Amino acid sequence: MAQSNIKVAVQKFGNFLSSMVMPNIGAFIAWGLITALFIPTGFFPNENLAKLVDPMVKYLLPLLIGYTGGKLVHDQRGGVVGAIATMGVIVGSDIPMFLGAMIMGPLGGYIIKKFDQFIEGKVKTGFEMLINNFSAGILGGILAILAFLGVSPAVDGFTGALVVGVDWMVAHGLLPLTSILIEPAKILFLNNAINHGILSPIGAEQIRTNGQSILLLLETNPGPGLGILLAYCFFGKGTAKQSAPGAAIIHFIGGIHEIYFPYVLMRPLLIIAAILGGMSGVFTFVLLGGGLQAVASPGSILAILAATPGNAGSYVANISGVLVAAIVSFIVGSLILKTGKQTEDLDEAARKMQEMKGKKSSVAGSFTKQQGEVPASVQKIVFACDAGMGSSAMGASLLRKKVKQANLNISVANTAISNIPSDAQIVITQEELTPRAQNKVPDAYHISVDNFLSSPEYDKLIDQLKNDHTTSKAEEEKRVSAENNTDSNDGLLKEENVFLNHHFSSKEEAIRFAGSVLVKGGYVEENYVEAMIERDNMTSTYMGNDVAIPHGTEEAKKNVLRSGFTVIQVPEGVDFDGEKVRLIFGIAGKDGTHLEILSGIAITCSDMGNIEKMVHAKSAKELMAIIQSN
Repeated sequence: MAQSNIKVAVQKFGNFLSSMVMPNIGAFIAWGLITALFIPTGFFPNENLAKLVDPMVKYLLPLLIGYTGGKLVHDQRGGVVGAIATMGVIVGSDIPMFLGAMIMGPLGGYIIKKFDQFIEGKVKTGFEMLINNFSAGILGGILAILAFLGVSPAVDGFTGALVVGVDWMVAHGLLPLTSILIEPAKILFLNNAINHGILSPIGAEQIRTNGQSILLLLETNPGPGLGILLAYCFFGKGTAKQSAPGAAIIHFIGGIHEIYFPYVLMRPLLIIAAILGGMSGVFTFVLLGGGLQAVASPGSILAILAATPGNAGSYVANISGVLVAAIVSFIVGSLILKTGKQTEDLDEAARKMQEMKGKKSSVAGSFTKQQGEVPASVQKIVFACDAGMGSSAMGASLLRKKVKQANLNISVANTAISNIPSDAQIVITQEELTPRAQNKVPDAYHISVDNFLSSPEYDKLIDQLKNDHTTSKAEEEKRVSAENNTDSNDGLLKEENVFLNHHFSSKEEAIRFAGSVLVKGGYVEENYVEAMIERDNMTSTYMGNDVAIPHGTEEAKKNVLRSGFTVIQVPEGVDFDGEKVRLIFGIAGKDGTHLEILSGIAITCSDMGNIEKMVHAKSAKELMAIIQSN
């Protein structure tokens, strides 16, 4: 258990560091291009334009990382204080302070967040702006001084030790051994911390003195991942084999290394292929004198070629290192795939990757099974979620409205995945739940969405259905009767269950608060709260448009005493797996009596204008009026 907790902590830490870097990749690309083009050894040497290089790497990039890190912790104020604090480490050192920014940015956000929590409710009306501005300035200034005097020298010392270690490894021919750490670290999402926090600053210094750096190739080399994906192309099975060619293109050309992680997770022994491929590539770089004159970010072969010094020897060395890494990982990976006995489940591996990452993966949708056209003469569409209580009901309400506006006579229902009817023609689920739905009704046409409140898939589906649909009058009457068979109960939304201006440090804290309101109101039994946590861990209850609707699992329906709602306004937002949530609707549904009001909430929340009104509502009555007006 302790080992599992450590693994989870490392994964979350790696994801947080990655979240500081990824939004700023464009700035790294700009710096890399200007460096590759205009430094003395660049493609078009220009002494004047080359003056941009040092300020960008010393000031722009660390400040962006520091601001982003602070904003992740405490939104805009955290970002501002994080950037001020980062300036201390920048000025206190002569080397690029990426690592120092990764420390001071989040620290600045954390300090101002704790200050804001301490003074919450204690500031007199009219003094808010004064207190906010001076507190950010004073605390930011103090942190900048501390960073200048203490953190900057410490990071300098740490970086100096790393430089000595790298020089020693190079001198003794041991640099290829770094792949033993780097390749597994990618799977744990520590790649950005290693590449931009450690390798890039040292590499930038080597570029100043030598014109290029081999360190910038250690993590960015796409060869190991390419070899593994090619092995799946030839020796994989099922969905893994079918999807591998597309994944290889995204990885090699697009530079998205994350896309090959699930393939390794399916066969953990493939990490050996990645390590040996990485070691072989590094050995080739060392042997032939490879290196880059700028950071290659993302790790695409195109970015590597663009950052390669403009001489034939460098191109030969860098291309050879990538090819050797790909060949070695392909050979080792092929042996592992041919001799292994494990059943391949790419969807499950993608789900595990998202769990490790701690939020939705940008490439997970690439693994979803491909299917044909929307079936002809559609009569039944089913939204499905785990419990059939919250997210699916909201999605069904929105699509039902669009179906009606398009004058289509189609039944739109919602249900738990375990209860999807066998005659469902189209099934709509959250991306993480699509594999389960496909197993339940494999013959249906499945649509995956990541935003139940404003998914473009709805309009796309309506356009497709308009082209081919007929339904009998009897079926339409049956549909209308079923949709109206819910008890109108505006009393479910009560003023005492609406809470304004709340703050939560985590989504679990927010969900537990919502659950406690339902318990106190006599809507659910106490153990329903744990089921709400479990449900969100299975699949995020974030619905899109800054809205989350925590509710229990399918099994927890027996713990619901009567239908009820709570509405919680969180103006500053709370993180739900990387998504900012400002409105929380805690739900307890029994016998469908909650569906009518939930439908109204869904339609209201599909408009961001209504979201803003509710977030800024000054009273429970005002917030309720916005919902009831729709």
